[in-house]
Amino acid sequence: MNITGNTIFIPGATSGIGLALALSLSARGNTVIVGGRRTDRLQEIAARNPELYTVEVDTADAGSIRSAARTVLAAHSDLNVLITMAGIMRAEDWSISEGFLDSAEAIVTTNLLGPIRLIAAFVEHLRAVPDATIMTVSSGLAFAPLRVTPTYNATKAAIHMLSESVRLQLTGSSVKVVELEPPAVRTSLMPGQEDSAFAMPLDEFVAEVMGLIETEPDATEIQVENVKFLRYGEARGDYAHVVSTLNRLDPHGN
Repeated sequence: MNITGNTIFIPGATSGIGLALALSLSARGNTVIVGGRRTDRLQEIAARNPELYTVEVDTADAGSIRSAARTVLAAHSDLNVLITMAGIMRAEDWSISEGFLDSAEAIVTTNLLGPIRLIAAFVEHLRAVPDATIMTVSSGLAFAPLRVTPTYNATKAAIHMLSESVRLQLTGSSVKVVELEPPAVRTSLMPGQEDSAFAMPLDEFVAEVMGLIETEPDATEIQVENVKFLRYGEARGDYAHVVSTLNRLDPHGN
C-alpha cells in the first residue's frame, strides 16, 4: 500500500486506532472517508476535521454495510483502499452460558461477519481499479490468547487466516491484502485500557504504523515491535511462556 494518493474508507473509525489512523492518512495526502454508526459522533468529527468525509454505517448490520457501500462509491468512484477497522472486545465467563453467549454472538457479528460483509460489498469495485488494498485488522491476541476474552481472541485468529486465504485468492489481481496486527493500545476498547501501563500509547502506535506503511509498501503484515512478542511465540518456541506472561501481567485485558 502506498502512503499517499489513495482514497480510503475506514468503517469503525470514529474513535481509537481508526480515527487516529484516519487523521494520519489524511495528513499524508489521502482522501479519507470515516464510517461509524453514531451520527452525532460523525457530525462532531466532520466539524473538527473538515478534510475528512463521513458516512453512517453499522458494521453489525448487513443492510447498513450495503447501503454505506453504495453511498461511498457514488461519491468516491476512485476508492482504492478499504480498512476493515470496526471491532468490539468484551470479557466473558465461559463456565456458564449466561456469561458469554450473547456477548460471543455480538463479537462474532462485528469482528468477523463485519469484515466479511465489507469485503463482499467492495471487492468487485476494488478489483476494477489499478492499485487497490484491503487492510484487515487482527490483533496480537490472534496468536496468543488473553484468558478473559475468548471470543475476541478467536475472531482475530479467524481474521488472520481469512487475510491469508483471501490474499491467495486475489493473487494476480490489482488488490493487495494487508493485515494490521495491533498489540494492546491505549484506547477505550476495554475498560481501563486507556490508562494501562501495558498498552502502547496511541500516538506512538499510529506513528510506527505509518512508518511501516511508508518504508514497507509491499508488506503483507504490519507489525509494530510491541506485537512481535505475541506474534512469534510459536516460531520462537516459547509460546507457553508468552501465554503465561500475557495473562500474568495483564489478567483483565488492560
